[in-house]
Amino acid sequence: MDEAQHMPSAEPDEDAQLMLRVRNGDASAMEMLVRKHQNSVYATVARMLNNGPEVEDIAQQVFIRVWKGAGNYEPSARFTTWMFTILRNLVFNEVRRQKRKPTTSADAMEEEGGMTVFLEPSQAPDEALEHTELQRAVDNAIAALPEKARLAVQLRRFENMPYEEIARTLDMTVPATKSLLFRARNMLKDALASFLE
Repeated sequence: MDEAQHMPSAEPDEDAQLMLRVRNGDASAMEMLVRKHQNSVYATVARMLNNGPEVEDIAQQVFIRVWKGAGNYEPSARFTTWMFTILRNLVFNEVRRQKRKPTTSADAMEEEGGMTVFLEPSQAPDEALEHTELQRAVDNAIAALPEKARLAVQLRRFENMPYEEIARTLDMTVPATKSLLFRARNMLKDALASFLE
């Protein structure tokens, strides 16, 4: 065998090695995984839950479940796929829980500072308003997608995840995932038609 076969390969194998250490109770390996993936996990949860107050709790729960479920991790699988499957389940459970409780109105969110808009120094107020309205419309359109479609869009658009990984995360086939994303894009185009004219 040549030396290239003994060289450690890129990130997925590094994650798998860290998970094997986590399985054996190595807290420093877990800390390394958290540092490496916390921004991605937090950002995905935040987008899925529209930056709700539960984002930090759900993001922490992902890593708690990774720690507790380390014995269930299969090193042959990509760590990120396994981790995003945990994230998916936690987010979907939270969305279902939220549907059972009363929602907060947009006016109440503004009073709490949840919809604060900051102008760019070079941006005219009318441009800022248009941008804010467009961003709000995009956020609302994504939030209105069915759960699986919303997560697929988030993983593809913001995490740059390949179709194969999204399919594994959502427990779907690759063709079904591509079809789901195609339908989601069409729903978004329909929802945003007035901005696309």
